[in-house]
Amino acid sequence: MTVTVRPVETSRELDAFIKLPFRLYQGERNWVPPLISDRRRFFDRSKNPFFEHGEAEYYLAWRGDRIVGRITAQVDRNLHAFQDNRWGQFGFFDCEEDQEAATALVDAAEAWVKARGCDRLVGPFDFTTNDECGVLVEGFERLPVVLMNWTHRYYPRLLEGAGLVKAMDTLMWSLDVVDRDRVHPAIWEMAEKVQTEHGITCRPMRKHDLQAEVERFLEVYNEAWQRNWGFVPLSPAEVRHYAKQLRPLLDENWAMVAETADGRVAGAALSLPDYNQVLKRMNGRLLPIGWAKFLFYRRKIDRVRVFALGVKKEFQHTGVAARFYQMHYDSAERTPQKVGETGWILETNKPMNRAMEGMGGQIVSRYRIFERVFEGC
Repeated sequence: MTVTVRPVETSRELDAFIKLPFRLYQGERNWVPPLISDRRRFFDRSKNPFFEHGEAEYYLAWRGDRIVGRITAQVDRNLHAFQDNRWGQFGFFDCEEDQEAATALVDAAEAWVKARGCDRLVGPFDFTTNDECGVLVEGFERLPVVLMNWTHRYYPRLLEGAGLVKAMDTLMWSLDVVDRDRVHPAIWEMAEKVQTEHGITCRPMRKHDLQAEVERFLEVYNEAWQRNWGFVPLSPAEVRHYAKQLRPLLDENWAMVAETADGRVAGAALSLPDYNQVLKRMNGRLLPIGWAKFLFYRRKIDRVRVFALGVKKEFQHTGVAARFYQMHYDSAERTPQKVGETGWILETNKPMNRAMEGMGGQIVSRYRIFERVFEGC
């Protein structure tokens, strides 16, 4: 039977869109099922603040009465304004090993963004670079850390077969935060001078003041990452949304803020205990006994994801980043978490990749973002 691609139009079809990966990844030990309730909220246009500045269409690929794939197409007005581009994007690409279906899905996403004045299709982004993005090209043997995905080995081949080419790779570095001798001594020397020479205090975030702390963190995040390829700053509504999402995951041992003597925010670092080690056992549901599993397995988490670590430009000479690295080692001494993985770092970000190398890190995973530039654009 030929493949047909149609927009999701009913709640039943949306439910099928959300649950398709549970079938496609069945038996894959390193795929982590998302919470179905979270996915429903994410795709609800009335609840996800992305839709205050963007729009999206959800597609399913059918072969007869069988669903064989899915994709989203989206346009982000904030991205266009901030990066001065006309990108259209796709995300949530999941598909059987079926080139015809994959090509049909990409073609549908292209037609949708092209109709809205875009000059290329880039992705996958779910929905922006602030969310999960890319497909895995190296590191299939590892369980991904929280807020990262695991995708089939054949996805890069399907996307290339659909006419897409590499746009950018992102790297995940692993760091053992127990052996200080592996770290270049210059990092510890810089860390010791942050307060004495620059008057900057680095402290743990305060969970009881979470909203204000997350706003401080995202103030740094929006400034420190603004020069990154594909970055789009979070809106105030998205800041509030992320604060609510992060509250259950936040551990004060792994969340840090740097402030000057007069109260200005100089930098921030946020690492999250790897709740993928818990979600792996939940099969997408908290009820009826999921909460008991959640509370039990949460105590066994042994690694963190460095979600973001940033310093404002005017303070980047002060050693704040080095002090944050030092605080991560201090935290590992008093918590069960002894290993960290960085949030993805662009392959072109040479200073950050050099820093990870200087910390004794190793690249353990690589994700790829693809693009198709439209003819005549």
